[in-house]
Amino acid sequence: MNRLAILGASGHGKVIADIAECCGWQVIDFFDDAWPDVACIGSWNVVGVTNTLISKLHEYTGVVVAIGNNKIRNRKMFQLKELKAPLVSLVHPSATVSRYTVIGSGSVLMAGVVVNAGTTIGDGAILNTCCSVDHDCILGDGVHVSPGAHLAGNVCLGDASWVGIGASVRQGITLGANVTVGAGATVVSDFPDDVIVTGVPARIKS
Repeated sequence: MNRLAILGASGHGKVIADIAECCGWQVIDFFDDAWPDVACIGSWNVVGVTNTLISKLHEYTGVVVAIGNNKIRNRKMFQLKELKAPLVSLVHPSATVSRYTVIGSGSVLMAGVVVNAGTTIGDGAILNTCCSVDHDCILGDGVHVSPGAHLAGNVCLGDASWVGIGASVRQGITLGANVTVGAGATVVSDFPDDVIVTGVPARIKS
């Protein structure tokens, strides 16, 4: 029997559990540091905190970190990698992903996602509902491409960067690490690390 542990009991975790069921996972347990105050999430039980999961890693076939905050997700991913946890990626059956795409461990591709040929996705990434990533993009570890966002071809997105809902990034653009692209923004120029960009065209928020 395949058993999946999900770290992070939130709405995001609920969506990941639903994807996991669609992918055939038979047993799904949640872990969250708010336990026991949070004892269930939707139809699934929360059975312990992070340290509980660490003590029970041998009981699970797969582990996914379901924490929306990119920096926290990356930190938890690093901790679990060090412990050789069986981190797995989940791809919703309705996602369209080129067989020439490389997907890192612990990443999640949600319903309606499209990823085209030659793209590389790092570890712990979130490609959210109905976003698209075109050919030859490079997405770093712990990135989040929000629902309805679109990356054109040859876009580079640095570690822990976040592209907001409905945003668009022109072809050939490079965004550094820890960049936040605001909802609905249109990115037509490169930006360095650690900035927030908003608007059409996107500019650094002062």
